[in-house]
Amino acid sequence: MSSEPQNNHMCQLVWQRCPQGSGLESLAALLSSVEETPDPIPTTIKGTIPTWIKGSFLRNGPGKFEFGEESYTHWFDGMALMHRFHIQEGNVTYSSRFLRSDSYVSNSEKNRIVVSEFGTLAMPDPCKNIFARFFSRFQVPKATDNANVNFVKYKGDYYVSTETNFMRRVDPRSLETKEKVDWSQYIAVNSATAHPHYGRDGSTYNMGNSYGRSGFFYHILRVPPRDEPADATADSPDLSGARIVCSIRAPESRKPSYYHSFAMSENYVVFIEQPIKMDLLKFMLYKIQGKSFHRIMSWQPQYGTVFHLVNRHTGEESDVKYRAAAMFTLHQINAFEENGFLVMDMCCGDNGEIIGDFTLENLRRGSGDIDKFYNSLCRNLPRRYVLPLNVDRQAPLDENLVTLHHCKATAKMIKPGEVYMTHEELHDAELLQYGGLEFPQINYEEYNGRPYRFFYSCGFGHVFADSLLKMDVHTKELKVWRHPGLYPSEPVFVASPNAAEEDDGVVLSVIVTPRKEKSTFLLVLDAKTFTELGRAEVPVDIPCGTHGVFSNTC
Repeated sequence: MSSEPQNNHMCQLVWQRCPQGSGLESLAALLSSVEETPDPIPTTIKGTIPTWIKGSFLRNGPGKFEFGEESYTHWFDGMALMHRFHIQEGNVTYSSRFLRSDSYVSNSEKNRIVVSEFGTLAMPDPCKNIFARFFSRFQVPKATDNANVNFVKYKGDYYVSTETNFMRRVDPRSLETKEKVDWSQYIAVNSATAHPHYGRDGSTYNMGNSYGRSGFFYHILRVPPRDEPADATADSPDLSGARIVCSIRAPESRKPSYYHSFAMSENYVVFIEQPIKMDLLKFMLYKIQGKSFHRIMSWQPQYGTVFHLVNRHTGEESDVKYRAAAMFTLHQINAFEENGFLVMDMCCGDNGEIIGDFTLENLRRGSGDIDKFYNSLCRNLPRRYVLPLNVDRQAPLDENLVTLHHCKATAKMIKPGEVYMTHEELHDAELLQYGGLEFPQINYEEYNGRPYRFFYSCGFGHVFADSLLKMDVHTKELKVWRHPGLYPSEPVFVASPNAAEEDDGVVLSVIVTPRKEKSTFLLVLDAKTFTELGRAEVPVDIPCGTHGVFSNTC
């Protein structure tokens, strides 16, 4: 456990200055099951969609929340619905398909929930006799392949992913479901995140874990680029050559940390071991006890936060222990190296209990009641941590090792080989009025792992995002797109041809509203000015989703 000085009280005062919700409207309509639209349909264009945008905006997220008379408990449990906005010559078409996962197919055939998800435990088959139903509770539940979090790429192929060991390869044009891929058939891991990073050589990095008699390990993974031209025409999933770059042992094998993503610079991977703990003993017992998976996780701030620094080329983990006060993070913004330091920006909160709070019951609360839920949530804010890459063990204790003139973050050696860090708030007071931010995106292709200036995100003046933000990390100035009753998705940056500056391009986001049916639209903002260029109105309902990507090849 961490014994370092804590600064949580100061951090809480920052996010608690965000406005309290009052009179918030119900978002229940945005969390309803919808029908798929497998054949592309035209949209109505308002304004102008730049003709240079050519490709597909692909998004993922929950889209079906019940089978028969049984309903899911948690938002994360809904069946994956894939969306495609195909943009060409200033026009946009829309299509969507449910992922034909084993979970979806089995539930559909039985017309009830037969596969357990993150927050919903599947009940025994009522058609079985009492003995069969009793003993079925002692079976360890199989991991779901309901990959409803993100679109990811390996060796040029698109997959949809969640956080289990299963992915599904998909056709990004037709959204057809293809092969089920089990990570454990390629590499000794039990899971992988839905937020990999991509190397400039075409390789893909990710994180997984494994557990057994020897303990619990966090693994940094690498899948090599496609081997041209040998497998260029192969139409089958290929993770061959995948390997573990580095394995990090959990200090307590029965209480590993939950993680959703990780940071990567040009030469390093950083795994953030945060104090959201999973109780593996409860994991073995939770089905017997009739509890869902999210019940095994708990926020335990006494453990603090540990940053594990790994050279992604050699696989060597730094023997310096980088520690900080307890914090919670889902998404990193960017990480880069500068003059012997690793600068790491991320969205952070001070209470990791938020994951279990996003039940459909909470999210579907009516006006007035939704205020109480919103006001109980911790707001996430952008922070900067700076890791000194070369730590002199003879340096005086409690001396700030960070010498970057533009950084207010500190790193002090509290004993030989152990550094305690405090963060810099990567914003000013203006951001607080928008409720903090999440779902950060950058000009990834050109600036991931490199010094950068801008990121785009969602502001959270409601339980779901109600604004789009552009942040200048040099000046901490904001540009904002916000309209009452409109709720945007994660913004995705698309660079313009021959872009000369970091923010030359557009930002894409899907906008939904609970106020009127079939009023969804694809929003296109000028990334530099953050003003609207155009929108493509879609004549179908789309629920709130999770993550997406832009592809110029499909």
